[in-house]
Amino acid sequence: GPNVKALEDEVAKYSDVSYGIGVASGSDALMVALMALDVAPGDKVITTPYTFFATAGAISVLGAVPVFVDIDPVTYNMNPVALARVLRKSRKGVKAIMPVHLYGQSADMAGINRTAKKYGIPVVEDAAQSIGAEYKGKRVGSLGDIACYSFYPTKNLGCFGDGGMIVTKKKSLADKVRKLRVHGSGKRYYHDLIGINSRLDELQAAVLRVKLKKLNKWTKARQRNARNYDRLFKDFELAGCCVELPLIGKEYKSIYNQYVIRTQKRDKLRSFLAKNDIGSEIYYPLGLHEQKCYKELGYKKGDFPETEKAAKETLALPIYPALTLKQQQYVVEKISEFYCS
Repeated sequence: GPNVKALEDEVAKYSDVSYGIGVASGSDALMVALMALDVAPGDKVITTPYTFFATAGAISVLGAVPVFVDIDPVTYNMNPVALARVLRKSRKGVKAIMPVHLYGQSADMAGINRTAKKYGIPVVEDAAQSIGAEYKGKRVGSLGDIACYSFYPTKNLGCFGDGGMIVTKKKSLADKVRKLRVHGSGKRYYHDLIGINSRLDELQAAVLRVKLKKLNKWTKARQRNARNYDRLFKDFELAGCCVELPLIGKEYKSIYNQYVIRTQKRDKLRSFLAKNDIGSEIYYPLGLHEQKCYKELGYKKGDFPETEKAAKETLALPIYPALTLKQQQYVVEKISEFYCS
């Protein structure tokens, strides 16, 4: 319908790219983007083990093989040095590189793109958590060959159910994605490709168009709340000794899908916060290389030390736009009580 088309144009413009194609979910966006790059059974796709399952799941559903590289301990995103190391060993069978812009912050795309260009491998941005984030003044979604958003209700831009979008600068990829989302059809009942049924609903698009107008305002509120946390943790003399705060480099603009701290006493702290009516979440308690369903890949504990360390130490605190300073003070006061009592 007209709202889907209008939203596609608006999100493409917001992302500084030429094309947007709505799909049924962020998970479908990842899968269809890989299909557009002709990822097939037996191919390899390099990504990170520290992410939501859909990142690797999209690879596996196509019969391809996820190849994991460890994360940077500060940004929690793909480590470009680790990526280069894997490709130096062997480029054979690698069809795509899929960095994740985790927690609302871009991956180090300069390093990733440099390696991708060297080996002639396309880059798929998993930007499910990061619409509006920037790297060196450029929006995520415009930093690779093709990019994927999720509009799940918990995202900074969320609809009333599931929804997703693929964005790209390349017309050839956009045309292919449009066909793939409707069973490979460009003209009704005529099928050029084998695709799937993954269309963004008109109602969800209408909701998203209203919310997109408010997204920059909400992003600024999240950034304000992040600054408040930074100041409060320093005022309570917790930063650096009891907890490590998120560190956003000068070249990055985070949209703070999550505000994530690190602590050695993560699980006990979370239980204490819950008893004091403070919500928190662990993203993610187990690296994908240790998931039961990926046992066959042959990875073992210790293969990705930074991922495993982050999985034990990270905790996301409330950061939503309507959060008040008084509420944030209460959160930090309780964290201080936990460590200092």
